[in-house]
Amino acid sequence: QVQLVESGGGFVQYGGSLRLSCAASGFTFSNYPMRWYRQAPGKEREWVATISSPGGTKNYADSVKGRFTISRDNTKNTVYLQMSSLKPEDTAVYYCNIPTSNYWGQGTQVTVSS
Repeated sequence: QVQLVESGGGFVQYGGSLRLSCAASGFTFSNYPMRWYRQAPGKEREWVATISSPGGTKNYADSVKGRFTISRDNTKNTVYLQMSSLKPEDTAVYYCNIPTSNYWGQGTQVTVSS
């Protein structure tokens, strides 16, 4: 069955960096675009970034553009989110997702202190 397992979250200070990973299994990973979302306490889940199946097309929410980079390694069935210049407002649980599906991982917590 489809599994998405996020990792790499943690506690970081303002301006710091983290790299999130999402390991996928149970489907042909290289055939699908992938997305990252996040959900802050008391807020709705919001889209962060999308990467096409080959990886050549990437789109970002305005709130993270220029600071976050989405990438993928189709040989490892893994999608990444490199986050830099982190701000307290980036604090959230981060999830990966197969677009238009209801497949979600358990999420990984990112906390940025001011």
